[in-house]
Amino acid sequence: MQPWIEIDTATVPGDGQKLRLIRRGDEFSIMTGPTALMNSRMFGSEEALARLARERVGDRTPPKILIGGLGMGFTLRAALSEFGNDARITVAELVPAVVEWARGPLAGLFEGSLDDARVTVHVGDVAEAISKGGWDAILLDVDNGPEGLTRDENDALYGLEGLALARRALTPKGILAVWSSHKSPAFTKRLRQSGYAVEEVTARARGKRGARHVIWIATK
Repeated sequence: MQPWIEIDTATVPGDGQKLRLIRRGDEFSIMTGPTALMNSRMFGSEEALARLARERVGDRTPPKILIGGLGMGFTLRAALSEFGNDARITVAELVPAVVEWARGPLAGLFEGSLDDARVTVHVGDVAEAISKGGWDAILLDVDNGPEGLTRDENDALYGLEGLALARRALTPKGILAVWSSHKSPAFTKRLRQSGYAVEEVTARARGKRGARHVIWIATK
């Protein structure tokens, strides 16, 4: 078996956590310590995040979408496909190096999606982008979900204050869609406390195989 090779490292702003981009053949992974945050062969649930949000948003014209977390671009590519030619999609990514990786060693995964005229990249905290408001859908794929691993500030994003901020920023009947690697009954409770109608959906990491990830669809 081929060994993993480290391509680059990056520091998460704020708390100094280290990210590592590694490669084995045509497979990529982004790690923090011993934990894989994402892998190029596991993207089914990220695509489901965009698909489920599109189904709930309906035929708004033009839909205004915010994606929190660039990752390896799977949610962005799916959103571009799902929301159509008139969509306006902003991607917020905290770590500048992740955007550089998307245009460099990971460019093959992104397939030019960052250069799509519908896409705007916000390099900074997703909360800043959320606060601008007017979003028909906010898709959060930040950290490993509500039970974060890499950044303490993410706890605020998924707490009552952050959920209230997102709710104010959504248009009527707007959608907050949240990806997670694990279930979190406490987060489901917080969503309901914050005034959302909540659905909890399970999606496989690799089509019909792989780990079961969780997506919350919370409607304003």
